[in-house]
Amino acid sequence: MGEFTIQISNDLVNQLVDDAVPKKKTRKTRRKVARETEKPQYNETRKPEGAVTPGWPVQAPLFLPATLPVQPAHSELEVIQSMLQESEKVLERLQKQEENMLQEVTQKAKDLHDKEYKLPNPKPEPCMAERLATLTCYKEHIKDPLKCASLVTSFADCLRRFGRTNDK
Repeated sequence: MGEFTIQISNDLVNQLVDDAVPKKKTRKTRRKVARETEKPQYNETRKPEGAVTPGWPVQAPLFLPATLPVQPAHSELEVIQSMLQESEKVLERLQKQEENMLQEVTQKAKDLHDKEYKLPNPKPEPCMAERLATLTCYKEHIKDPLKCASLVTSFADCLRRFGRTNDK
């Protein structure tokens, strides 16, 4: 905490004194005027003129030292500390909950992605071997394609057989 100075004026002190002491109605009493012929009684006590009357407050110093820290009441400090501890616990629970939710969402997103973009098992293209053999033969015998006639016939037969099985 920073240090600070409190200034207390005489007016403030007087105001505090006036508020602290309840005001009583005072009766005006008549003093008996002592006659010169009467003797004063010896059991009366007299106060010297400079004596302080009881009940009057002693004036506080105008400046308080700057080293006095102003601290909240002990119970207020405990309440603040307990609220701080509770808020830290809530924060930890929220962070754990966020981590769990993040894991769940990540897993669900991964599952959806896998389902959406999963390639189905490709069906083998029918007569692939015959087709490749025919193409290879044509490449080898560019000038004499009739040499590949037997491969073309077997490829065509395969396609017919495949076509009949798909029609059923």
